[in-house]
Order: sequence, then C-alpha cells, then structure tokens
Amino acid sequence: MNYISTRANYEQVSAAEAIRLGMVPTGGLFVPEKVPTFSQEEIYRMKEDSYQNIAYKILERYLTDYTDEELKDVIRSAYNDTNFDHADIAPIIKLDDKLYILELWHGPTAAFKDMALQLMPHLLIKALAKVKLDKEILILVATSGDTGKAALEGFKDVEGVKIVVFYPQGGVSEVQERQMLTTGGNNTEVIAVEGNFDDCQSVVKDIFGDDHFKELISKNGYQFSSANSINWGRLLPQIIYYFATYAYLLRDGEIKEGDKINISVPTGNFGNILAAYYAYQMGLPVNKFICASNDNKVLTDFFKTGIYDINRDFKQTISPSMDILISSNLERFLFEMTGHDADKINSYYESLNEEGKFAIDEDTKIAINDLFVGEYATEEETQKTITQVFNKFDYTLDTHTAVGVKAYQEYQKEVGDNIVAVIDSTANPYKFSKAVLESLQDIEEENEFKILKELEELTGLEIHRGLQGLEKMEIKHNRSCHSKEIREEIKEILEIE
Repeated sequence: MNYISTRANYEQVSAAEAIRLGMVPTGGLFVPEKVPTFSQEEIYRMKEDSYQNIAYKILERYLTDYTDEELKDVIRSAYNDTNFDHADIAPIIKLDDKLYILELWHGPTAAFKDMALQLMPHLLIKALAKVKLDKEILILVATSGDTGKAALEGFKDVEGVKIVVFYPQGGVSEVQERQMLTTGGNNTEVIAVEGNFDDCQSVVKDIFGDDHFKELISKNGYQFSSANSINWGRLLPQIIYYFATYAYLLRDGEIKEGDKINISVPTGNFGNILAAYYAYQMGLPVNKFICASNDNKVLTDFFKTGIYDINRDFKQTISPSMDILISSNLERFLFEMTGHDADKINSYYESLNEEGKFAIDEDTKIAINDLFVGEYATEEETQKTITQVFNKFDYTLDTHTAVGVKAYQEYQKEVGDNIVAVIDSTANPYKFSKAVLESLQDIEEENEFKILKELEELTGLEIHRGLQGLEKMEIKHNRSCHSKEIREEIKEILEIE
C-alpha cells in the first residue's frame, strides 16, 4: 500500500513515510492510492472480535510496511485497560430502539482524540526506525481544544520527539486549557495564540510548506511532523471505531446482518466523519452521514449549496472544538469523491486561497448528496438538546455531542427514515461542564472546577479521571504569542537563530 498526494505534486510514499512526514511537503495531504475492502461476511464476523482484534484487521490493510508483530505491539500499547476505562474501548449506549451514542471519550484526556493519539505515537516511533531518520522529530499541533491535550499525553516523554501545541487564547474551555497547561514531560511546549483556531492551523500548514524554514530546522537537527488529522497516522485509527460500532450492534442484537446505519458526527476539521466515510468505502453498511455543525456552519452550507465559503464571521461557541472554518480533511474527501482528480483539487484550493471560497461541479455535488447531509444547531438548540436528552433518557451530553443529536433530529424530521442512528459522542460532558450545567439549571457559580462538582451532584455521572484534581495541578506552561510570531516562538524554543 502506497500513499499519494491529493494534489499529484509528490512521489508515492510508504505508510511509514507518510506518517513521518505528516503532510505532503509540497502542499496537499497523503491518501491511500487505493482503499482496501472487506467482504460483508468479514464485517459480520467482527461481532466475535475484541476492539483490539478489529484494530489489527484495519491496520494491516493500510500499514503494509509494518510487520504483524509491530502492529500487535502498537495495539497492545494503545488499547489497554490502563489507557481506557471500558472493556469495549468505545462503548455503544442505547437511548432508544433507533438511537445510540458512541462514547469516544473513555481514554486518558476525556476526548475522542485519544482514540487515535494513544496509537499514533507508537506508529511514528516505528516509522522513524524504518526510514532511519537521524533527526529529532518536531511535532507541531494546532488545536481547537481536545487534540492538544491528547497529543501532549500521547507524545509526552517519547524519545526523539519534541511536541509544540498552539491553541487560540480564550478560544477553549477553562478545563481544556488547564489540561494542556499542566502537562508534564521534558519534550512538551504549549503556546496560547492571539487569534482563532484557523489562524493557528493556517500558520502551522504554512510552516510545513516553507522550504526556507524547514531547511533552517533541518540544519539544527529537526524534522517536522504533525499530530493533527492532516497526518494519515492520526486519521487511520479513527476508522477502527466505526467497524467496532457495527460489530457491537450486531453482537448485542441491536441490528441484523446487512442492516444499514446512519452516522451523525459533530464536525470541525472533517477528520472524524472522513474516517467514517473511509469505513463505508471499505464495505461498512451506511445509509447516510450527517455532518453536524454549530454556528460556524461553513460545512452545512457547503453540503446544501456546493460552495465552500469561509468569507464569514468566526463565532466562538459553547462547542469550541468545532469552531473551525477551514476544515483540512475536506480536501481528502473531495479527492475521493472526484475519483482522485488532482486537477480539480488544485483548482478548488487555489480558489480558496485567492478568494476564500470555491464551488464544486454539479456531478460531484450530486454524488456527495447521495450520502451526506449537512445540518447545524444554534447555541440555544444545543442547550435545549442537552436538557431534552437528560430529562427523557437520564443521559448527559456534552455540547458537541448535543450538536450531533440535534443535527440528526433535523435530518430525521426532513427525511423520516427509521434506520438505526449512531451519534458520535466526542467529549465527556465534564470537559464543558459550565455550558452543560447551564443547560440543565440556573447557575451562579463561575469557577469551572466547582461547577464540575455541581454537575456531578445533579447528574450522578462520575467526574472523568483525567479531570479529577485538575485545578490543584501545577501550571507548567506560560508561553503566548501572536499567530504572526509562531515561527519566532519555535526558534526560541529550539534555541536557534
């Protein structure tokens, strides 16, 4: 299995090389040259497998330059009862006969990013050995909240790797910020950036394509890589839990072999829902993908109109991990939907860079709309959904999962199908405790850590282990800069001129 650029501007590379590089050095993203497939019988038999066994079956199809023992080793290191507090790793919770929640937050940092970032560091370390790199890896991460802590936790104290995380100052929850700022490790740096997530992400992507800066970094013994979902090694592990979802539903008798399911994903950078689409390409029986957005609804508008337009106000919301206007993984999706037409991708993204928007052709729009719908939830609708689900099912949603539920309700209202639906729950509700508690009752308390306790008393849901005692932990990072100063900040961290 080789990997190619979405813009046809780079030679084919192995899986290890794609993971090491992070993104295409000349611009664009790596994708598999051909998506492997399972027979329906192979998918049905997964109901007898553990999460770990399902993971192996997925990874071996894509990581053909890794040995069986290497794959088994990285899976054992990632998906175990030390890192995850549930035997299913990503359990399915039934709300009613047709509605299920896929809990993706049972890892160490209480967010779905753990599902990939507990595995990815092990893949990267083995990749470095394969390509015999003599430089230290410098991982740059732009985060809208959850990726930062999950990446820090995954790469903390990993030999041969230094990780620098950039987050929008004032653009994450207090809990998310404290999680990042209290991270230990002798190879971690966290920087608050004046600007929004798109500012952070755009600069990081520019750095990856800056030959002069890369040469400077290389001369000083470093090689860039990424832990964002622009890195195939971050995206690939997310495919696993969609196959596990279908297997668990079969195992528990909630669906029959061959039944299709709907999947609703609260979406920011488009990686999580793209992983579901890759699972579909591999044979997973899916009826519709519901791409759920908050008030930054650039994706909702795109699915409805075929025009991707970032010329709009950026809004800070109570679901900050989705406060994104430039969804990087949409490029991979469009590459797949256009039949690997790199000319179209180049045209789209030249237009995005020059005009802040692009329009896809009608044939591509029709193909997308056969599978995908875009829906969104306002702030008020998000909070009402949290209230409704708690009152009806005694289940506590976070502010992102609530967007996924509301978007699915809107889709069902329009279409009226009666197919089993799975909603991705991307974060534990305690990560956004203030907004969740405000949805359930009037509050006067402003201290987010006292609010954790109040939410626990109200809901009976135990505070996630990764958040317990967080307010008492020592702050270890205090860097900040403007987005235009990120390069200088990196040079200062590495002590280079």
